[in-house]
Amino acid sequence: MIRYLAHKAFYALLTLFGVITVIFLLFNVLPGDPAQMMLGQNEDSTQLAIVKQKYGFDKPLSTQYLYYLNDLSPVSLHSKDNSNYTYLRPGKYSHATLFSIGNTTTVLKFPYLRESFTKQGKNVSQVIGETLPNTFVLAVSAIVIAIIIGILLGIVSALFKDRWLDKGIQIFSTLGMSVPSFFSAILFAWLFGYVLHKYTNLEMTGSLYELDDFGETVSIQWKNLILPAIVLGIRPLAVVIQLMRNSLLEVFNQDYIRTARAKGLSEFQIIKKHAVKNALNPVVTAISGWFASMLAGAVFVEYIFGWNGLGKEIVNALNTLDLPVIMGSVLIIALVFIIINIFVDIIYVWLDPKVKLQ
Repeated sequence: MIRYLAHKAFYALLTLFGVITVIFLLFNVLPGDPAQMMLGQNEDSTQLAIVKQKYGFDKPLSTQYLYYLNDLSPVSLHSKDNSNYTYLRPGKYSHATLFSIGNTTTVLKFPYLRESFTKQGKNVSQVIGETLPNTFVLAVSAIVIAIIIGILLGIVSALFKDRWLDKGIQIFSTLGMSVPSFFSAILFAWLFGYVLHKYTNLEMTGSLYELDDFGETVSIQWKNLILPAIVLGIRPLAVVIQLMRNSLLEVFNQDYIRTARAKGLSEFQIIKKHAVKNALNPVVTAISGWFASMLAGAVFVEYIFGWNGLGKEIVNALNTLDLPVIMGSVLIIALVFIIINIFVDIIYVWLDPKVKLQ
C-alpha cells in the first residue's frame, strides 16, 4: 500500500506540474498587462512601475515562471529585501523560517496563490476558502442524489428489462444526458422557483448562507440547496442509471448468479449479496469522474441560481480578468481530480479483491 501511494504521489506531482505549466503559459500569453488590469482606470506610470516590481511583472517570462513555482512550493526561497518581489510581507503571510543564507531565506509555508487583482489585498486562497466549501456541499448533494436514485432506477430497469418501466427509465436517462445544465437550471428556477413558488416555497436564486433583511444575522438556508443540487445531479444520475443497468444485466449472466438461483436464493438476496457489489465498478468510475468535474461544471448552475460557490467566483473572475483567482481555482480543481482518482483506485480493491494495488 505504501509503495502504491508513493508511486501515485509521484505521478500526481508530475501531473500537477504539467497543469501548473500549462495554466501559467496560457494566462501569461494572453493580450493585456496584468499590472494594468490590477490598477484599472487609476493607473499612472509610477504606480504601474511599483506594481510590476512588487509582483515580478517586470521580469522575463521564464523568471516569472520560476517565481510562480516558488510561490506554489511548500518549501521555497525568498529574498529578505522587500524592495524586490517576495512572498515575505512582514506580518501578512504565515510561514516558518527553516534557514537563511546571505540575503536568501528558506521558508516552510502553505502554497501561495498570489493576490486577487480585483479584491485588493485579499489572498486568492482566502477567496477559494470562502467559496469552495459551498461548491463542495452542492457537489456532494448532487452526487448523493445521483448515486441513490441512479442505482435504484438502474436496478429496477435491469429487473424489468424491455418492459414499459425499463423503456420509461431509459427515455428519462437519455433526456437527462442530452439537456445542457444551464438550460435545466433556467427551467427549474423558473418552474419551481417562480411558477410553483407558493407550493414549493423555493426561491429562484439564493445561496447557502444569507443575511437577514437588516444585514445583521447570517442564517443557513438549506432549501436553496434543493434546486441547484437536483439540476447538477441530473446528468450524472442519467449516466449512473445506464451504467448500473448494463453492468447488472451483464452480472446476471455470470455462472455464480445461476448457481445462487439454483440454490434457491431469492432475487432480492442475489441482488443484495452478489450482483450489486460486482456491478458497481463502472459506476464508481463514472461517479468519481463526475464528482470532480462537478467542481468545474457547477459554474453555470451556481451563476444562474446565485449560489456563492467557486463556480460563480470563476465567472466573476473571468468577467473582471482576475487572473490569479482563475489560475488558483483551476489548480484546486485539478488537485481534486488527482486526489479522487487515487481514492477510487483504493475503492476498487474493496469492490473487487482480484484488483491489486501496484
